[in-house]
Amino acid sequence: MARPPEPKKRADLAREAVDALARLGLDVPMSRLADELGIKRPTLHYHFPSRAHIVETALEDLLREQAVFVMERVNRHTHPIDRVFAQLCAVHEFHRGREARIVLLSQAVAASGDRMREIIDVGNRVFDAQRRANVALLEDGMAAGTVARCDAWALINTIRALVDGLMVQRVMTDVDLAPVHAFIWDHLLAPLKLTPETTP
Repeated sequence: MARPPEPKKRADLAREAVDALARLGLDVPMSRLADELGIKRPTLHYHFPSRAHIVETALEDLLREQAVFVMERVNRHTHPIDRVFAQLCAVHEFHRGREARIVLLSQAVAASGDRMREIIDVGNRVFDAQRRANVALLEDGMAAGTVARCDAWALINTIRALVDGLMVQRVMTDVDLAPVHAFIWDHLLAPLKLTPETTP
């Protein structure tokens, strides 16, 4: 009889395994990784047939945790432009001091060979619905006259690039993101936020 799935145990084990991979290197043998985790190699292989499966599970777990954190902050706002800005700031807040984990996972994704596409799809699945909802809110805002006319998808993709790019920059240079966020607000987002007084 097959063992029943244990999603929480699997997610916890993936987190511990990623921490071990950070210490031991991405090319550590699975037997050595199992020893480090205090489990038998067959148990590790039962949950994760390969390192790529560990990375996939850990990334999905991290991104779901991020989504909950970010949406709590985004939902404090009703205006679509405020929500976009809150998302940008919240992602950076969530990862502050933990950027090394997302960098390690990104390196592991790149090294995962045949499973790279599946792992990338994990991230896309987690955030695709959120991106579509943001675009719909922006388009509704344009129709209502509270958002200036713009290409909603281009705006959301620009914010996504800024989220990811600034996180990498912070890892490499420890840049203070507060002035960058202020610049993005003042020059990109605030001009798109309309009120009845500012509607042309």
